Amino acid sequence: MNNYVAMSEQEAGATNPEMAEYAPEVLNESVSENGTQTEEVQDAQLIPTNICPTFLTSGEIGPRVMAEESSTQAQDHQEVASHVRVTSDLGNSTASVKIMLMPEGHMMTIAFTIGVTTRELKDHFANELKVPSEIIRLSLDGKTVGDNQTLIDLGVQPHGTIQLEMTSSDPERHPIRPVKPQQYNMSDVITVRVQTEAGTYQDAVVEIERATRKKAFLGGYRHKITNTEFHHAAVQTMAKRKPDRGVETFSRDTQTVDTKNQAQQCANNTSTQMTKIGCYMSSMEDKLISSGPYVTAHKHHSKRLKAVITLQTYFRRWLAKRLTSLLRKDREFRRIWLEQDEAQKKQEKEDYIKAEHHRRMHPQNKGDFDLLYNALENWRKEETEQIENSALSGPEQRAALCALLEKETQLIASIGRHRIVAGERNQSTAVEAFLDKCAAPKKWRAFDGRITEMDTQFTLRARELRDLYTSINLRYLSPEERMDVLLTLKHTVKEHDCVLTQNIVELIDRETDLLIRSVKEVNLEGLRKRIATLLLQYIKTPSFNPQVTKRLKIPQDPAKLRKNIYFCRGCNSYLRSTDFPLTANARVVGQCRRCSELDNVARHREDFSHYKNILRRLRKAEAERNPDAKIPYLLQEHDLRYLVDVVWGAQSALSAWDSLHDLSLVRWEQLWEWSPWNCILLTKNEAAAHLKVDSIEKAYGVVFIRNVKHRHTMARKYFSQIPLMTEYLHDVDSKPAAHSKLLVARPVATVTK
Repeated sequence: MNNYVAMSEQEAGATNPEMAEYAPEVLNESVSENGTQTEEVQDAQLIPTNICPTFLTSGEIGPRVMAEESSTQAQDHQEVASHVRVTSDLGNSTASVKIMLMPEGHMMTIAFTIGVTTRELKDHFANELKVPSEIIRLSLDGKTVGDNQTLIDLGVQPHGTIQLEMTSSDPERHPIRPVKPQQYNMSDVITVRVQTEAGTYQDAVVEIERATRKKAFLGGYRHKITNTEFHHAAVQTMAKRKPDRGVETFSRDTQTVDTKNQAQQCANNTSTQMTKIGCYMSSMEDKLISSGPYVTAHKHHSKRLKAVITLQTYFRRWLAKRLTSLLRKDREFRRIWLEQDEAQKKQEKEDYIKAEHHRRMHPQNKGDFDLLYNALENWRKEETEQIENSALSGPEQRAALCALLEKETQLIASIGRHRIVAGERNQSTAVEAFLDKCAAPKKWRAFDGRITEMDTQFTLRARELRDLYTSINLRYLSPEERMDVLLTLKHTVKEHDCVLTQNIVELIDRETDLLIRSVKEVNLEGLRKRIATLLLQYIKTPSFNPQVTKRLKIPQDPAKLRKNIYFCRGCNSYLRSTDFPLTANARVVGQCRRCSELDNVARHREDFSHYKNILRRLRKAEAERNPDAKIPYLLQEHDLRYLVDVVWGAQSALSAWDSLHDLSLVRWEQLWEWSPWNCILLTKNEAAAHLKVDSIEKAYGVVFIRNVKHRHTMARKYFSQIPLMTEYLHDVDSKPAAHSKLLVARPVATVTK
């Protein structure tokens, strides 16, 4: 039975070579002195675990405990077997006792006979834990157990389990501590039910001792698909440890000296032969050596000192040359860096000028035309000032102003023509983008980061209509190809019978008839444009193309259409709330966006492109530092213009640089979220240096800090009218102690002379 159990346990432990040293090895069970019970167990057979798994307990790592069985001395093998089968003798049955060491909660598992008393348990644990037995207190379910009570009195059944709590009556002097782990894991005790040859069953207490040696890693296999590793098991049973007899013994192998032979090269023998009787040595080749001058200790030390000074001189020269070489390299690197930085700034400025010139020569969007109107207004002001300051008389000045007005009118008309062309081009681009969005498949990101796309019947319908619209607008098609496209469109729109589809079919028949008559394409442009317009209206109808429902600006539900509708006093139209620009301190809804743009073109002609760039850089920087930032997204171009022009004077707070292209808004206090009352207007280089400042009081002067605080107060007074920003102001004012040095209104230390 030992070989079978040891083999299965070791194979389970050898699956992982790192855990092989913890594979349990089954030793011989506790038997009586004459060994008769061992013979009975060897004659028995193991019951398969899937039929009768009767492993009752598995001891935790703790002190080594042995299964103590009290059995009477058997006369022969038959008497022992009959004694094991008798279940009425409860005093000889064993039970697993779990002891929880309080207050740390460590657990110890021990096998005892159920007839043992609590006093014997205390004596055993006092010996193991090295504490007096008088201070040990055992309790069961919160009730103290008496010393004379046995496990049977506590309700323990044969081969059962009970859990007791152990405490100390004097925890300060004698605390209950778990036994420190030894060099190897102590033995464990389990109860196994085995079947004898007679067909009866008996319970045997088996002691398991952990192996102290690590078994060899013999390799294995890896599954190519699941990457599961299967290791070869080391099945050789390890040698049993010899019992300790109290006498220190040594093996012969440890006392024998290992020797080895190794050849060595011997030194050459030398000698001096003198002339003597019977031996003559010639002195022809002898040399006469005379003594040199005597060197005193002072001269010797002086020579050594001179040599040391020489070595130090050369070494310091080497250090100096290396230092100068490093400084020279650093200077060269700095010069190259400065040149590259200067070239980069120059290139950026040239690119900015080229981009602005390209915007003026080829305007595309609203910002480009605002730039043109702003340049026109600046030119008009300069010409007007030049005429007024000239030496012309009154009639001559009026004539010059009339000529200036005529030229301004021509320029406005030219800008208007460019605006119409750009509007048509942008309209076609917007229609294409709208159709692409409707025809795009549904996308979502999976758990592994990959994008999954799915087409529905609505997206397929939208894609079909988009391709049809693209085919209708294609140029340079032959009459046959054009008629095929018109026929496909006719079959598509005939699926729905309404006034719109009837008009489309009528126009298609008209163009087909004209194509048959070989009418020129120039004469068909108007008809084709009408067909494309009606087809676009057909595509934007939700009943024909359900995918456009989420893309339309005007909701189809009348109940939703009544909400968030306001009246524009400029064009006398009812528009949605998103068509009205609102500033930070707006109280009522004024003109719509189109009326505001028209008023700006007609009178003010202001350009907000610089403020848009500053706001875009600000939002990008704050999104990188704090993804939850909200205040930068509450500000609009008009609000940022007030902050830059009015609060900060449209110039850098340090160098008074007034080019808006080079200015940016950064945090004043780095640990605070950006806000109009926690910012400073600096150039890009100054902002990069300011972000590296640790202490503002040490980096800036008192007067400068006071000036910045004054501008922060102005910004707080203006932007406190925004309800959302007012919440941030209340949060700052309500917790001054928690912010410590981050207070906005912290007093500045001044020195009075």
